[in-house]
Amino acid sequence: MTTTAHTPPAETPPAQAREQFRAGLRRPTSGYSPGYAQVNLIAVPQAQAFDMLLFAQRNPKSCPVLGVLEAGQYSSELLSGGDIRTDIPAYRVYRDGELVAEPDEVTDYWRADLVAFLIGCSFTFEAPMLEAGLPVAHIDQRVNVPMYVTGTDCAPAGSISGPLVVSMRPLPPDRIADAVRITSRYPGVHGAPIHIGNPEELGIRDINSPDFGDPVEIPEGWIPVFWACGVTPQAAVMQSAPELAISHAPGHMLVTDLPNDQLQVP
Repeated sequence: MTTTAHTPPAETPPAQAREQFRAGLRRPTSGYSPGYAQVNLIAVPQAQAFDMLLFAQRNPKSCPVLGVLEAGQYSSELLSGGDIRTDIPAYRVYRDGELVAEPDEVTDYWRADLVAFLIGCSFTFEAPMLEAGLPVAHIDQRVNVPMYVTGTDCAPAGSISGPLVVSMRPLPPDRIADAVRITSRYPGVHGAPIHIGNPEELGIRDINSPDFGDPVEIPEGWIPVFWACGVTPQAAVMQSAPELAISHAPGHMLVTDLPNDQLQVP
């Protein structure tokens, strides 16, 4: 399905965005429904749910929890009338830590014992960045945001462990302070950057070869800026290998009805 028949992302209300994705539109969600929070999804069996919750609590920068659903539940107040099994443009299904499918919806994989976690996404603070005149390279270049597995291990929790994943947005040096100031006001969607500059200090060998998403062109003189990323639980699933896990495909988020200003701190 092409995107030309649909309302431009910046003009699409959250419910309409979810309706389009439910109908089969498959594309990254950066730039969608500015003013409303986007979230990562990770769902694991109830037997691993406490460990995943504890993992998130011990790693709040990468896993800021905005909602936890009851076992088997697939809607919440964050998406009125929505369905987390169908309203994300692309999913990933893991069995024993191995990626086995990347479907458009996961109703056939859903189980009554799955506990879904909705984790804040940095796409949320891109709207205030754009409002302040900051460039967002992956939006300008019409690609998915680049994401990297780092050499830093997260704090483990029971059966769940894994490396920190980061997203990257290059910026001109004179705008980095503005980016730090703006994003630090949104701790529920990763907050301020965790690293600025040399990617090798994070264990990233080649910035032009992201582990998830797409590479972006970095203009001469611009500096890579890294934020903790909500794909971290997927990296943990790949390492910890629960029998089943369902997530969004990186960069393909759940667009919620939660206004950005409710996540903003002074």
